Amino acid sequence: MLISVNPTTGAEWARYPELTPGALEQALSLVETASGSWSRTPLDLRLERLEALARVIEARRESLAALAVSEMGKRLCEAQAELDKCARLCRQLQEDAPRHLADEPVATEARSSLIRYAPLGPLLGIMPWNFPYWQVLRFAAPALTAGNTILIKHAPNVTGVACAIEACFNEAGFPEGVFQALRIPVEETARVIADFRIRGVSLTGSPRAGRAVAAAAGAHLKKCVLELGGSDPWILLEDADLGSAIQAGITARFQNCGQSCIAAKRFLVDARIYDRFLEGFVAEVRNLVPGDPLDAGTTLAPLAREDLRDALRVQVDDARAAGARIPVGGAPIDRPGFFYAPTVVTDLTAGMRVFREEVFGPAALVFKVADEQEALSLAGATPYGLGASIWTRDRERASRLADALPSGMVFVNAPVKSDPRLPFGGIRDSGFGRELAASGMREFVNVRTVWMA
Repeated sequence: MLISVNPTTGAEWARYPELTPGALEQALSLVETASGSWSRTPLDLRLERLEALARVIEARRESLAALAVSEMGKRLCEAQAELDKCARLCRQLQEDAPRHLADEPVATEARSSLIRYAPLGPLLGIMPWNFPYWQVLRFAAPALTAGNTILIKHAPNVTGVACAIEACFNEAGFPEGVFQALRIPVEETARVIADFRIRGVSLTGSPRAGRAVAAAAGAHLKKCVLELGGSDPWILLEDADLGSAIQAGITARFQNCGQSCIAAKRFLVDARIYDRFLEGFVAEVRNLVPGDPLDAGTTLAPLAREDLRDALRVQVDDARAAGARIPVGGAPIDRPGFFYAPTVVTDLTAGMRVFREEVFGPAALVFKVADEQEALSLAGATPYGLGASIWTRDRERASRLADALPSGMVFVNAPVKSDPRLPFGGIRDSGFGRELAASGMREFVNVRTVWMA
C-alpha cells in the first residue's frame, strides 16, 4: 500500500493499492505494444497531443494544484505556477521539436548522407516529489515528442499526483499505453529497469539513488540520465546590486520551502559587503510567514515529509554544535505538520556536515569570503556540480568566473532556473545527461547514420 500524508497536518491523506505482479506485467506489455505505433506516428500528430495536454492541464489547473498542496505541502500559488510551466513546456516543444528532430544532411562522398533521430522505445522515469508535475513533464514530454513511450515510477508520497498526470494524458487523447504511472514500491524498480522491454531510464533523486539506478541500468546496458541534486553556490561580489541580490536570494533559497535541487544553498559573500548583506538578508528571513499553504498570506510552507524535517534538524544542530551561529530560526516549529523555522546559519567552515551535504529545506548557509578566489575555491569544494549564481556588475568578470565554476549551469545576476529552451543538468555528483532543449530531447534517441551510395 502506498500512503500519502498531508504535510500541513501530519495526518494520513490517502492510500493507494500497489500494482499486482500481473498488473505490472500488463503495463510493461502495453508500453511495448504502444511503442510500435507511437514511434511511427508523424511528429505533427504527436505535437497535436501535446497541445491537447496543455489545454487539459490548464482546464484542471485548480484541482491539480490543490492535490499537490495536499500531498507534498507546496504553497497553492507555487503549485499553480508549476502547472503553468508544464503547459508552457508543451507549447515550447511544438515550436522547437521540428528543428531538434529534423534530419541533418552531412556532405560526404555518398550520393546522400544524413543523421536521423529515431526513438529508442519504452522508457522508465523515476521521479521525485518536490515538483511533482514539472519533474514528470520535464522528462516525459520531450521523450514522448521524440516517439518514445513512458512508464513513470513516482515518489510514493505523491501517488495521487502520478495518477492525476496519467489521467491528463488519457484525457488529452494519447493512445493507450503511451504514458502510464506505475504504483509500485521502490524495491520493484530494479526489476522494471532490468526488463528487456525497457530501453532507457531517467532518474531525478539523490546521489545514492543515482548510483543504484546507474548500476542497474549499466548491468543491462541501458542508457540513463541522472539529475541528482546539488549544493549550489550563490557568489556575491563587492560590486553587486546588493538589494536585488538579497531579494532574489530569499526567493532562490526559500521557494518551495527550500526543497529544490537548484535552490541557492551556499551564499558566498565578499567580506566588504558581508555585514550589510547579512543584516538585510536576516531581516527578510524574519518576515517570512510559515503557515497553511492554501492561505494566500503564507510565504513558507511545511516540508513534504517528517523525515525531511528531522534530517534538516540534525544538520543544523550539528553545525551549531560545531561552532556555527544561527541568527534566525534553527528549530522545528511547534505546530501540527512538518514545519521548520526559516533559518540562517553563519560562521561556517568547510569541515561541517552542512557544507558537504545537500541541505534540502528552509536553511540558508552564509559564508564570508575574502575575495573572488576564495569564493571560487569554496564553490567547488563540494562533490556537487549542478548550478551556480554569480552577482556582479562586471560582465567580463562574471564570464571569467562562470568558466571556472564546476557546474552544469551558471546564471549571472539571476537565480538558477530550468527553462525549456536551455539544457538542464549537472556534473560530478549532480549526475550526467541533460533534460530540455535539443540536448535533452536527443538523450533518448538512436542517433542513426544513413548513407546512400
